[in-house]
Amino acid sequence: MYLDLGRVQVIAEVKLNGRDLGILWKPPFRADLTVAAKAGANDLEVRVVNLWPNRLIGDDHLPEDTEWNGNNLRRYPQWLLDGKPSPTGRLTFTTWKHWRKDDALLESGLLGPVLLEAARVVEVGR
Repeated sequence: MYLDLGRVQVIAEVKLNGRDLGILWKPPFRADLTVAAKAGANDLEVRVVNLWPNRLIGDDHLPEDTEWNGNNLRRYPQWLLDGKPSPTGRLTFTTWKHWRKDDALLESGLLGPVLLEAARVVEVGR
Protein backbone atom coordinates (compact mmCIF):
# COMPACT_ATOMS: atom_id res chain seq x y z
CA MET A 1 0.00 0.00 0.00
CA TYR A 2 1.20 3.47 -0.86
CA LEU A 3 -0.02 6.91 0.16
CA ASP A 4 0.51 9.52 -2.54
CA LEU A 5 -0.05 13.04 -1.19
CA GLY A 6 0.06 14.67 -4.63
CA ARG A 7 1.29 18.25 -4.29
CA VAL A 8 2.67 19.41 -0.95
CA GLN A 9 4.00 22.86 -0.10
CA VAL A 10 6.54 22.20 1.39
CA ILE A 11 7.11 19.33 3.85
CA ALA A 12 4.90 16.53 5.18
CA GLU A 13 5.42 13.98 7.96
CA VAL A 14 3.48 10.70 7.73
CA LYS A 15 2.60 8.27 10.52
CA LEU A 16 0.38 5.21 10.28
CA ASN A 17 -0.83 3.44 13.41
CA GLY A 18 1.79 5.35 15.41
CA ARG A 19 4.65 4.21 13.17
CA ASP A 20 6.79 6.98 11.69
CA LEU A 21 6.93 6.58 7.92
CA GLY A 22 9.22 9.51 7.35
CA ILE A 23 9.33 13.10 6.23
CA LEU A 24 8.47 13.84 2.63
CA TRP A 25 10.30 16.95 1.42
CA LYS A 26 10.42 16.54 -2.37
CA PRO A 27 8.29 14.98 -5.12
CA PRO A 28 7.02 12.40 -5.29
CA PHE A 29 5.35 12.92 -1.92
CA ARG A 30 4.73 9.20 -1.52
CA ALA A 31 5.00 6.89 1.51
CA ASP A 32 5.05 3.09 1.62
CA LEU A 33 2.34 2.03 4.10
CA THR A 34 2.95 -1.71 3.82
CA VAL A 35 4.97 -2.10 7.04
CA ALA A 36 2.41 -0.30 9.20
CA ALA A 37 -0.97 -1.05 7.58
CA LYS A 38 -3.30 -3.59 9.15
CA ALA A 39 -6.63 -5.13 8.22
CA GLY A 40 -9.59 -3.00 9.29
CA ALA A 41 -9.39 0.54 10.64
CA ASN A 42 -6.04 2.36 10.58
CA ASP A 43 -4.95 5.64 12.16
CA LEU A 44 -3.27 7.90 9.60
CA GLU A 45 -1.58 11.15 10.65
CA VAL A 46 -0.20 13.63 8.11
CA ARG A 47 1.46 16.80 9.41
CA VAL A 48 2.20 19.56 6.92
CA VAL A 49 4.43 22.57 7.56
CA ASN A 50 3.03 26.00 6.69
CA LEU A 51 5.27 28.53 4.98
CA TRP A 52 6.97 31.15 7.17
CA PRO A 53 5.57 34.13 5.19
CA ASN A 54 2.03 32.88 5.85
CA ARG A 55 2.72 32.79 9.59
CA LEU A 56 4.08 36.35 9.42
CA ILE A 57 1.03 37.52 7.46
CA GLY A 58 -1.27 35.83 9.99
CA ASP A 59 0.54 37.37 12.95
CA ASP A 60 0.26 40.81 11.37
CA HIS A 61 -3.52 40.61 11.91
CA LEU A 62 -2.85 40.74 15.67
CA PRO A 63 -2.11 43.95 17.59
CA GLU A 64 1.48 45.25 17.43
CA ASP A 65 3.85 44.06 20.14
CA THR A 66 6.92 46.06 19.03
CA GLU A 67 7.74 49.62 17.94
CA TRP A 68 8.62 50.16 14.27
CA ASN A 69 10.41 52.87 12.35
CA GLY A 70 8.93 52.12 8.91
CA ASN A 71 10.02 48.55 8.14
CA ASN A 72 12.86 48.66 10.71
CA LEU A 73 12.55 47.60 14.32
CA ARG A 74 12.91 50.68 16.51
CA ARG A 75 14.07 48.73 19.58
CA TYR A 76 13.85 45.22 20.98
CA PRO A 77 10.65 44.88 23.01
CA GLN A 78 10.92 44.27 26.74
CA TRP A 79 8.87 41.05 26.57
CA LEU A 80 11.50 39.59 24.20
CA LEU A 81 14.43 40.75 26.35
CA ASP A 82 12.71 39.14 29.35
CA GLY A 83 12.37 35.84 27.46
CA LYS A 84 8.57 35.97 27.57
CA PRO A 85 5.99 35.31 24.86
CA SER A 86 4.40 38.17 22.96
CA PRO A 87 1.60 39.76 25.01
CA THR A 88 -0.54 39.97 21.86
CA GLY A 89 -0.35 36.27 21.00
CA ARG A 90 2.00 36.63 18.02
CA LEU A 91 4.08 33.52 17.36
CA THR A 92 6.78 35.23 15.29
CA PHE A 93 9.32 37.98 15.82
CA THR A 94 11.43 39.71 13.19
CA THR A 95 13.56 42.83 13.11
CA TRP A 96 12.27 43.80 9.65
CA LYS A 97 8.69 43.99 8.30
CA HIS A 98 8.86 41.44 5.49
CA TRP A 99 5.12 40.86 5.11
CA ARG A 100 1.91 42.72 5.97
CA LYS A 101 -1.57 41.50 6.85
CA ASP A 102 -2.96 42.52 3.45
CA ASP A 103 -0.35 40.53 1.49
CA ALA A 104 -1.65 37.47 -0.31
CA LEU A 105 -0.97 34.14 1.38
CA LEU A 106 1.41 31.84 -0.46
CA GLU A 107 0.13 28.47 -1.63
CA SER A 108 0.95 26.15 1.24
CA GLY A 109 -0.12 22.85 2.77
CA LEU A 110 -1.52 19.58 1.51
CA LEU A 111 -2.73 20.44 -2.00
CA GLY A 112 -3.33 16.88 -3.26
CA PRO A 113 -4.89 15.02 -4.77
CA VAL A 114 -4.33 12.42 -2.04
CA LEU A 115 -4.48 8.83 -3.28
CA LEU A 116 -4.26 5.45 -1.59
CA GLU A 117 -2.68 2.98 -4.00
CA ALA A 118 -2.67 -0.79 -3.70
CA ALA A 119 0.26 -2.66 -5.21
CA ARG A 120 1.11 -6.32 -5.62
CA VAL A 121 4.57 -7.82 -5.98
CA VAL A 122 4.73 -10.34 -8.79
CA GLU A 123 7.76 -12.54 -9.37
CA VAL A 124 8.73 -12.84 -12.99
CA GLY A 125 10.44 -16.02 -14.13
CA ARG A 126 13.75 -15.92 -15.93
